[in-house]
Amino acid sequence: MIESLDVFSSAYSFQEEDLRDKTVVMIDVLRASSTMVTALNNGAKGVIPVGDMDDASKISHNLDSQSFLLSGEKDGVTIEGYDLGNSPLEHSRDAVLGKTIILNTTNGTRAIKRSANANRIVVGSFLNLSSVVDYLKESRDEVVLVCAGWRGRLSLEDLLCAGNIIYELYPDQLPQTARDGAKVAFGLYEKFGDDIENSIKSSNYAVRLKDIVGEDDLTYCCQRSTLQVLPVLKDGIISDLNGKEK
Repeated sequence: MIESLDVFSSAYSFQEEDLRDKTVVMIDVLRASSTMVTALNNGAKGVIPVGDMDDASKISHNLDSQSFLLSGEKDGVTIEGYDLGNSPLEHSRDAVLGKTIILNTTNGTRAIKRSANANRIVVGSFLNLSSVVDYLKESRDEVVLVCAGWRGRLSLEDLLCAGNIIYELYPDQLPQTARDGAKVAFGLYEKFGDDIENSIKSSNYAVRLKDIVGEDDLTYCCQRSTLQVLPVLKDGIISDLNGKEK
């Protein structure tokens, strides 16, 4: 059983040392987590999360130009010169099969970078929720769900996903060892969990994002447990721990 459980509401709501030797689940529903999960499900070789454009450029110069794709966004908009944006729908099997994705996003990849002291980093979303839950059920670590948020502020969709994961782990009652952040996320899910899609689409960031990319991405990212993928970071590359042939 999990030793202790906590939730941080944004990528900047914790000190990096707070995560040392813990298992972290990074959640960025709209859209970095959903994009990574989808890319791996569609046969991407791996995903390299980067903190900024300079890091992406340095890594790409060391790879065969045919072996990778540059993906990412700044403030929701595809970065000029990149192959793909941060849309999971752009990361189709035709686009990503056999490719390494270098992903640069405003919030999600930075949350991963700030979690570098963790013992293990897992990527969670609504799309792969059941895979994350199954993995955590076998954990004996201290677990922290890190919500990427938006520019240091909380995002409803990320906290709802964290709450959904906690609810699946503890459907009846939270353990006494659960921290305040876990209690908040759990309570939020109890209130809004019956209507995830509409709750997410009414969130501040979803409203902003819809004006930029339309509604299809939002609808897709609200689907629950449709993909059996468990993205885990190792040696700077995120790959599917479930390791199934796609």
